[in-house]
Amino acid sequence: MSMHAEVARVEDSSPSEDFLVAYLETLSMVERLHRLLLDVIKDEFERLGIIDINAVQALLLFNIGDNEVTAGELKTRGYYQGSNVSYNLKKLVDCGYMHHQKCAVDRRAVRVRLTDKGQHIRGIVAELFQRHAEGILSKDVTGNVQLADINASLRRMERYWTDQIRYIY
Repeated sequence: MSMHAEVARVEDSSPSEDFLVAYLETLSMVERLHRLLLDVIKDEFERLGIIDINAVQALLLFNIGDNEVTAGELKTRGYYQGSNVSYNLKKLVDCGYMHHQKCAVDRRAVRVRLTDKGQHIRGIVAELFQRHAEGILSKDVTGNVQLADINASLRRMERYWTDQIRYIY
């Protein structure tokens, strides 16, 4: 498209069309950022020679932390965003990163918590995030925009999407 045609398109676009373009860019950026986060974690684990756990599993361990949760709670509390929870939990238990036991109240439910080995992985991810936070701050990556403001906007979008799901049915 020529520069003249692009300028004409922008001049003819409505505020709602401009917003749609920005919204689609935001969606794409959120997806890319999540994939990049997983790549950063993967690279850190490769650098350390840790090969029996993947980035999704490491992030899951980080998010669970000191909590004891059921598999169902992993998604509802936002600890896990993947589609194959049972595979990752089984792998983490088999590799010794998590303990699991039947819930005393509901024998169908399984509660999981980190082992010492899982806590070690959580510590590695926490240190990685600490280094990132210091680097982002020292290099003024976000400029005048505060992360708290970005997070507040993303929380509002999260509420909007949650409402959309809730009211579909």
